[in-house]
Amino acid sequence: MNSSATALDHLRSWDPTWAALYERVAVQPWQAEVLPHKVSALILVALNASCTARNTEGTRSAIRAALHAGATRDEVLTVLKMAALLAIHSCSLGAPLLLAELPTVNDAATTPPTDATPACDAMRAIGQWNAAWDPFFNLDPIWTEQFMATALCLYQDEVLPAKEIELLSIALDAAITHMYAPGVGRHIRGALDAGATPAEIMAVLELCVAFGVTALATSVPILAEELTTAGLP
Repeated sequence: MNSSATALDHLRSWDPTWAALYERVAVQPWQAEVLPHKVSALILVALNASCTARNTEGTRSAIRAALHAGATRDEVLTVLKMAALLAIHSCSLGAPLLLAELPTVNDAATTPPTDATPACDAMRAIGQWNAAWDPFFNLDPIWTEQFMATALCLYQDEVLPAKEIELLSIALDAAITHMYAPGVGRHIRGALDAGATPAEIMAVLELCVAFGVTALATSVPILAEELTTAGLP
């Protein structure tokens, strides 16, 4: 039995009314079937595997659910790649702050590079370039080009359709462990452009809220163990 199931069993015993209310909220995105079960499961893979969450047991459970729903190895692997590449927001945050501290006469740090950057150019061509990347592109175009080559593969390989990539990106940016507002807005626009409906995007956000169950999965079994140790009901 996984920790989420164990936690819910304890909750049903201790506070059945609240447990029933919470379960209704958590399962609604699945029962409504606004998104295919495979997509919902892949979103949970992204939320759990994200470099901002790294929930091992949750990742295993979500991957199992995704495979059971028909996801392929390459589809799951693409989601895991996205979960790793989310770390680029460290540069999105830090590079502008670095530029702000540099002397205004430091033209080398603010002048666009002249080196060939085909991956960056391709990201711009397909509408996936983020203006927030300009500062670190200007500071280190070679490294930025290397990073963007890894991101470009996600679109060029076409393992997942564009709409699903955008929905997954919304989840990664909107996750309570990240909450990167500029990315959420950009990917909502991208999802709508790719044919997503408002209901589908809302379902993604509801899955992000359902991810809150990880707090219970971690803590409720600990409470149960400590109550037993203390000899308390």
